[in-house]
Amino acid sequence: MKPATERLHARAERLDAVPLATVVQYLHQEDLRAVRAAGEQLRAVARLAQAVQRALAAGGRLIYLGAGTSGRLGALDAAECEPTFGARRGQVVALVAGGRRALAQAVEGAEDDARAGAKALRALTPGPRDVVCGISASARTPFVLGALAAARAAGATTALVTCDPASRTRVDLPVRLNTGPELVAGSTRLKAATATKLVLNAVSTAAFIGLGRVYRGRMIDARARNAKLRARSQAMVAELTGRTPAEAGRLLRKAGGSARTALAMHFTGLPAAAAAQLAATRGLRALQPRRQTR
Repeated sequence: MKPATERLHARAERLDAVPLATVVQYLHQEDLRAVRAAGEQLRAVARLAQAVQRALAAGGRLIYLGAGTSGRLGALDAAECEPTFGARRGQVVALVAGGRRALAQAVEGAEDDARAGAKALRALTPGPRDVVCGISASARTPFVLGALAAARAAGATTALVTCDPASRTRVDLPVRLNTGPELVAGSTRLKAATATKLVLNAVSTAAFIGLGRVYRGRMIDARARNAKLRARSQAMVAELTGRTPAEAGRLLRKAGGSARTALAMHFTGLPAAAAAQLAATRGLRALQPRRQTR
């Protein structure tokens, strides 16, 4: 039996016979279904985010693995965690069937090799502190299934984000998205990918918020490595402390460019090293003056 993502959509037969404006309308309607599909799985997504938070807090990793579009989505989410949340290098990683070359171009045959998936996963020496999250629209990708089997054998927590609601793949934390057939049959770069990206965004963002990497809606651990991000950090510190931009800039320089440390210095009056230690152990919410607590 075909997975849901491979079946023919009710509008498919006339898709190439209607005006392009109508095609665009259809695509948008399918995108809305992707959002609904993610919304139907919020409990499962929350469970996965909580598992990732626990893993990262314990020194473990979030390891994504996938092929084709699914693999690229995992790589995208992993790449954003360091600059956005100050994740350590290697704390969130992605394995893509076909390796780095597959990030820029299709390496179609790579997804069929279960042994390659298992080998790539074992090379990361996974263990009980890690969460290994497979991404497969059909839940049938051999590369992903092989890697998940290796993860189970290593004692890691396993997860699967799939767009086949009938999937019974053996994992600890399944997220089964009911996106239905694609307008272009089998083209899971469409709404299946949209729903999957929503889930991955939610998992990583919620996990890092739980780790205290966001304060009052701001990215306090973002790596300010260009002019735009340095200006953002300065404005952030000014907003949260009531200082002028110039004063915030001086505080940031004393803090080594860390917005978290700059805020902790402002709240406590301590020098950078001591303030950073307090912020790391107690969190900024515990350090801020009571009148600023919301």
